[in-house]
Amino acid sequence: MSTAPAPAVAPRAAALAGIVAGVVLVAVAELASLAFSSSSAPFVAVGGAFIDLLPPVVKDLVVGLFGTWDKVVLFASMGAVYLALTGLIGRLGGTRPRLAGALLGVLGAFAAAVVSTRAESELLDVVPTLLGTAVAVPTLHLLLRALRSPVGERGPSTDWSRRRSLLGIGAVGVLAVVAAATARGIGASREVARRAAQFVLPAPATGADPIPEGAQMELAGMPPFVTPNADFYRIDTALAVPRVDPTRWELRVHGLVERELTLSFAELLAEPMLEKHLTLTCVSNAVGGDLVGNATWLGVPVRTLLERAGVLEGADMVLSRSVDGFTASTPLEALTDARDALIAVGMNGQPLPAEHGYPVRMVVPGLYGYVSATKWLTELKVTRFEDDTAYWSTRGWSERGPIKIASRVDVPRSFADLSVAADGAVMLGGTAWAQQRGIAAVEVRIDDGDWRAAELGAEVSEDTWTQWSLRWEDAVPGDHSVTVRATDGEGAVQTEERANPAPDGASGWHTVRFTVV
Repeated sequence: MSTAPAPAVAPRAAALAGIVAGVVLVAVAELASLAFSSSSAPFVAVGGAFIDLLPPVVKDLVVGLFGTWDKVVLFASMGAVYLALTGLIGRLGGTRPRLAGALLGVLGAFAAAVVSTRAESELLDVVPTLLGTAVAVPTLHLLLRALRSPVGERGPSTDWSRRRSLLGIGAVGVLAVVAAATARGIGASREVARRAAQFVLPAPATGADPIPEGAQMELAGMPPFVTPNADFYRIDTALAVPRVDPTRWELRVHGLVERELTLSFAELLAEPMLEKHLTLTCVSNAVGGDLVGNATWLGVPVRTLLERAGVLEGADMVLSRSVDGFTASTPLEALTDARDALIAVGMNGQPLPAEHGYPVRMVVPGLYGYVSATKWLTELKVTRFEDDTAYWSTRGWSERGPIKIASRVDVPRSFADLSVAADGAVMLGGTAWAQQRGIAAVEVRIDDGDWRAAELGAEVSEDTWTQWSLRWEDAVPGDHSVTVRATDGEGAVQTEERANPAPDGASGWHTVRFTVV
């Protein structure tokens, strides 16, 4: 009794079928996730879990290399690994389709399990991934079946059939990619529309001080004194911006307090609001880096709510928590002293952008963001450093994170060409900051020459950055370098000693090389 030869699929075609089925899984899950939380999308959940497992040195390296593009790089890397994995599953399916389908199902089940572990997720948030898996597995079988032909059967009709099958598989893949991208775009546009319709910012009980005209140096290439929302740096652990419904949002204040507080968003908006110009800095900012921004924030002073709750003796830290599970350990004194630590709802005259914490975030001057600037805020726990640790504290970073003196050269950029003006001068400029102390002086050194005093822009407050400029009157053509250092309002001079961002912020003088032509 003879046996018919086993059907065969060319390895490359089978791998393509696996990749397309994997893309279908993600596309269906992305579409379905529009009805659930942002962490219900499998790529977002798995990527978030991966970030949680990264050692601090790797995170610092990625941010140092790619800055605000870190999430794009992570998604691209995850995508490459995912395509390779689903390609291997498809290749296996060329000879063992049932096993390949089972492995794709296991991959989907694993992603669903990860979704269920995310802080923002609810029980039903696994549905999009399970639905995507339920569609992807039979899709894989159908695609492999379309490519299959008996061994030894060759000819023009068979070749045309295979080419047609490959074209069909490619079309399915393109449609899946378009569907996933459309789902992501719909989610973003829906969020923008919802935020625009939610509320109007209340008028501040105390408005921000006017910005003096001289705060902005009139020098081409200088950053604006107030950073536009669209240009403000974003560094956080959220791969997808959490979708927070302000009508359901609550802020819980508890822990070592006399009375626990719970405020709705409407109740928070009814509180007297304070508006302040404040500069924020990321601890991952390298010397001369741009992970710093200055904005006008509107919010409720944190000390107002802590006073109402009644902080108990012995407390020295407030653990703030985001809806996505991120936590930050802020020294209690930074939230109860005279500085303007805010529970912010507005940024530069608008409701908080979604990527910057909508509807509510923390803003604390004088501390790096990883210990103070919790976005999508939902909880304040009054506690002790010895009793609780925060997200980055458990990964080797300093617990308290006071901001170091920093300065940078903004004009010129590295390796730029500068032209000598008609009067023989070259203009240099930059920015310096030392929140809670202010900037008293900035000095500039050209090549290996003496330090020269720079002209400072008008100071707005000790909690905002200060711009500086220097008129180099004896400039000569050729290659040069410019180095900058700052002195804070307490007389401390910025150190030359180089330190990496981990574990408590970078230090060192910023030097830029350029050419005078």
